[in-house]
Amino acid sequence: MIDLHTHTIFSDGELIPSELVRRAVTFGYRGIGITDHADFTNVEHILPCIKKAKYMEEVMDIRIIPGVEITHVHPEKIASFAKMARELGAEIIVVHGESPVEPVAPGTNAAAIACEDVDILAHPGFITEEEAQMAADNGTCLEITARSGHNRTNGHVARLGTEVGATMVVNTDTHSPENLITKETALKIAMGAGLTDSQAKKVLENSVRFIE
Repeated sequence: MIDLHTHTIFSDGELIPSELVRRAVTFGYRGIGITDHADFTNVEHILPCIKKAKYMEEVMDIRIIPGVEITHVHPEKIASFAKMARELGAEIIVVHGESPVEPVAPGTNAAAIACEDVDILAHPGFITEEEAQMAADNGTCLEITARSGHNRTNGHVARLGTEVGATMVVNTDTHSPENLITKETALKIAMGAGLTDSQAKKVLENSVRFIE
């Protein structure tokens, strides 16, 4: 299992990084992105803390990827913030997409996809065909999520992503211990979104490049 979107106590997660990573190892994780919610007010505090979690690579068989989830940042500011996060050492940048269960500003999906520093558009909700095509063209990954609520539009995301050839990944958006999943569960989530067995397996393999 490679999970590129998780949270710790440095935003609204329940666990310190050490416990999150240890628990992830017991689920068979090969790699984990620690991507706490960030904006201009907290990124300079949380990123140095998250980066310290890499010490666990010395004693555990797991790749740790420090990053951020850009959350509720105005679309006009996403590009400049992503650049700032990258300069501060973020190895992966996720943007909190236009989920149907939160009041995310319209235009967030498009702004994230247009930004070259953004790796993943998380739970993009009712993403448009034009936005999905932009993601395919720009190499932005679209997330199929295990997270309750956000996962209501997984089928829509998977259908459009498949139609336009966009790269998709399965993530948990973990906030608490029970949110972690096995690779087998991730495969079921992808298939539950409407993908075939072979398509779902390919989607899971799309995350490998982030740990190489």
